Amino acid sequence: MMAVCIGIDVGTSGTKALAVSPDGTILASASAHYPCAHPKPLWSEQDPEDWWQATVKVVRAIVKQAKLKPADVAAIGLSGQMHGSVFLDKAGKVIRPALLWNDQRTAAECNEIERRAGGRSKLIGMVANPALTGFTAPKILWLRNHEPRNFARTVKVLLPKDEIRRRLTGEFATEVSDASGTLLLDVVNRRWSKELLGKLELDDSLLPACYESEEVTGTLSAESANLLGLTTACKVVGGAGDCAAGAVGNGIVKPGLLATSIGTSGVVFVHSEQPQFDPQGRLHTFCHAVRGKWHMMGVVLSAGGSLQWFQDALCSAPVKDGGRKATVSFEQLCTEASAVPAGAEGLQFLPYLAGERTPHLDPHARGALIGITLAHGRGHIVRAIMEGVTYALRDSLAIIEGLGVPVKQVRAGGGGAKNPLWRQMQADVFGKAVHAMAADEGPAYGVALLAAVGAGHYKNVTEACAATVKTAESSKPEAKSRKTHDRAFPVFQELYRALKEEFPKLGRS
Repeated sequence: MMAVCIGIDVGTSGTKALAVSPDGTILASASAHYPCAHPKPLWSEQDPEDWWQATVKVVRAIVKQAKLKPADVAAIGLSGQMHGSVFLDKAGKVIRPALLWNDQRTAAECNEIERRAGGRSKLIGMVANPALTGFTAPKILWLRNHEPRNFARTVKVLLPKDEIRRRLTGEFATEVSDASGTLLLDVVNRRWSKELLGKLELDDSLLPACYESEEVTGTLSAESANLLGLTTACKVVGGAGDCAAGAVGNGIVKPGLLATSIGTSGVVFVHSEQPQFDPQGRLHTFCHAVRGKWHMMGVVLSAGGSLQWFQDALCSAPVKDGGRKATVSFEQLCTEASAVPAGAEGLQFLPYLAGERTPHLDPHARGALIGITLAHGRGHIVRAIMEGVTYALRDSLAIIEGLGVPVKQVRAGGGGAKNPLWRQMQADVFGKAVHAMAADEGPAYGVALLAAVGAGHYKNVTEACAATVKTAESSKPEAKSRKTHDRAFPVFQELYRALKEEFPKLGRS
């Protein structure tokens, strides 16, 4: 018996699973993709059934790929996109498509939450964070305000990864890192906030039991074990929201370490021994996936998503089935961008394609490409997009350092680490060496380590990371490029301020 652990990450564009040995070796990997619906501008929804079908597909694939026997898998860890809301009726049926983290329809409900809480500062005092459109609590209020019949049917609200947990185990459960992003958790005391629930007139029975990230929340049901080719002895641990899970996978489990991640969204994540707060609420303060620890986090809503948009919208052609197919690869786009000097010869990009969180907390913000001349080509635009995303990440880093939080080492994950140009760009923009990871497999790797702790292979998360997580090559700042970015970054910040009042006027009839 091999005592393998599986990590599952229910992402926005697809689900990924890894089979990992106790020493951290990746035995198999598989991914499956699914669509995201945008029924109205700035709305974002998915069918939870797509997540489940993808989960079954990837787990069966890695079991087959690694030639695992059913009893070889000791535990499963779950990660997923944060903040999404799955509404269930009393029969356990999904009532409507899930509202996702990048859905911006709830501005009025955010105002309602702050009003009911007695103001933003009092709200932050209760749950450590302001009300943001992407969070779960505003989505629950939106359902109550706009779809009262569906709200009346709702008996439980789950986060995306916890809907997969329910399908695996039959249990209604979550854990503290993901629960922090609902806006309903008392982050300091790591439990649901009865005070805020009362002010919002929400019954706490809507919410699942809340665990620490490495705790066992149940075992596979007979049905799911049979479907996946595993056994009912397989444990399922709490897991973590994708950001905290990715941080565990990068070893961000002690002071002085900061992680950046560029996927669909972009994240700057720093470990904290105690709960620390940005008084203005620009950064999130959440529970870490490390028991008794916290983290601060800045989020850019359209990071890699900005480059994906450019490829899909402007570097693709229609195909017979009505879809579109890319005519230029990411590799080619990056090659063209690498031929352009730092600063993109004066071209700037604001990556606010879906509004923005850190530092603006502005659902009305929009993307903008500024400074185009006849001398600019596609490579300039691609480089400007990449630099704009990196400047947006620097916004978060500047706030973290401004609060006196030490940053001794930066570790990069996601596409921003795998792409050498983007990793070097981060080093130049941040003015710090940026380290890639030996095993950069994202949140799925982090929750596989959490599963290893839950299965008893390690005493705690810190020990698991010390034994398995290693850095690889690093990119050091280049002096000339750093000076260019130091001049361009304040311009980037000023461009948003100059356009802020104009953004809400766009699209008005």
